Amino acid sequence: MSDVTVFDCELRKRAGTGGSRAVRRDGWVPAVLYGGDEAPANIKLRYNQILKAYQTGRLIDVLSKISVDGKEQQVIGRDIQVDPVKDLPMHVDLMRVSSKTRLTVNVPMRFLNEEQCPGLKKGGVLNVVRYEIEVVASATAIPEALEADLSEADVGDTIHISAVKLPDGVIPTITDRDFTVATIAAPSALRSSEGEADEEEAEGETEATEGEEGGAE
Repeated sequence: MSDVTVFDCELRKRAGTGGSRAVRRDGWVPAVLYGGDEAPANIKLRYNQILKAYQTGRLIDVLSKISVDGKEQQVIGRDIQVDPVKDLPMHVDLMRVSSKTRLTVNVPMRFLNEEQCPGLKKGGVLNVVRYEIEVVASATAIPEALEADLSEADVGDTIHISAVKLPDGVIPTITDRDFTVATIAAPSALRSSEGEADEEEAEGETEATEGEEGGAE
């Protein structure tokens, strides 16, 4: 897990639309802090910090901290509202967490050793079925990514979740089947040639059948 991002945070004196606009004008993002054994609180976060975290994928479902008057607290970004035109942060929901907190989160997939993959060397294509995997994990131990090794994957192979090494305590929410994460699809040229061969074989069988029927007359 990489270094945890620490966001500057202050309590908001005014709630509502007017208060949120004033916060944004002053270079902050309005937010709500909830969870734990404490009541929800209206807070504000530094805009430039939230923008950077949002653009780098380090905000939602990622462990971070807020610093209020020098005191740090662990939080997880659970939701963000963005401007529909500018795609810029407008409001954030943060959840207080501890090592005992378990959450359902989406973790990105990462595929290793593509340059060594036999199937890709033959011209195959990596067909990613799931770019993210929904898992249940400790809030303080959410993996940055789940990794699948392609060093021995050949054309036609399927990579299932059972081939992905999961960190201790991380469990997929789908447990009733060994679901597909990715496949190594055949090159388009190979698929075309196989399709033509199948068509020729089918035509040959049709002609043979017609010939037998004609002979029977």
